[in-house]
Amino acid sequence: MFGAILGDMIGAPYEFDRSPKTKVFPLFGKYTEFTDDSVMTVAVAEALLDAAGKTDDEIRSDLVFSMRKWGRRYPDAGYGVRFYRWLRSRDPEPYGSYGNGSAMRVSAAGWLFDTLEETRRIARLTADVTHNHPEGIKGAEAAASAIFLARTGSGRDEIKEYIISEFGYDLSRTCDEIRPKYHHVESCQETVPEAITAFLEGNGFEDVIRTAVSLGGDCDTLTCIAGGIAEAFYGIPDSMIAEGRKRLPVDMLLVLDRFNGQKRPGRSV
Repeated sequence: MFGAILGDMIGAPYEFDRSPKTKVFPLFGKYTEFTDDSVMTVAVAEALLDAAGKTDDEIRSDLVFSMRKWGRRYPDAGYGVRFYRWLRSRDPEPYGSYGNGSAMRVSAAGWLFDTLEETRRIARLTADVTHNHPEGIKGAEAAASAIFLARTGSGRDEIKEYIISEFGYDLSRTCDEIRPKYHHVESCQETVPEAITAFLEGNGFEDVIRTAVSLGGDCDTLTCIAGGIAEAFYGIPDSMIAEGRKRLPVDMLLVLDRFNGQKRPGRSV
């Protein structure tokens, strides 16, 4: 999950088509800071830490409570207009979104459960409370599935084949083919495949992060998704973890530390 947060932080300065369109850029700088992607990643993680034995409705209720709590705690993190209204609503209901927010916040689901089927079920629930459009749900399931497969030993080809067969995403393009015309877009359909492609082409955690940022577009979210998968496959260098932790408040670090104590084992890296 920390890989997703690092992806958010490192991609944040290059959001809204400010990407250098190259992998050569400073990883950490003055404007390397968390956004709504990290806040909601933590919120979903906190809700899912106590999901064992609960019904779907109970998990949805926990997700809504946690997301609204964290969203109100950090109201200026950069939420979309519709999601911000949901945070403030007296009667929060899902609003049919297929935005990439469902995929950027789901990474905890890829780490907390023992089967791919359970991972996908929980991922659906994390999307369903807001992003209940089929594409919003698909984006969350695909991202969580890739993390689960990566942490449990699947190779890149196996992950690619599973995502194509189960979700129908086009993963045939290279990053060099995507990069020139890719622009800021906030749908799952035009973010999740690009993020997975960045993971598939990267060579190590840092290289995945740099590859994702180089594509541009909704850079913090795309890199958040790619970073979540890359962590499960490669692990994260200790130096990058240390830099990321410096940029997080204590309340988020407490959830991350609890999560690290409860997440399922990953692959040997």
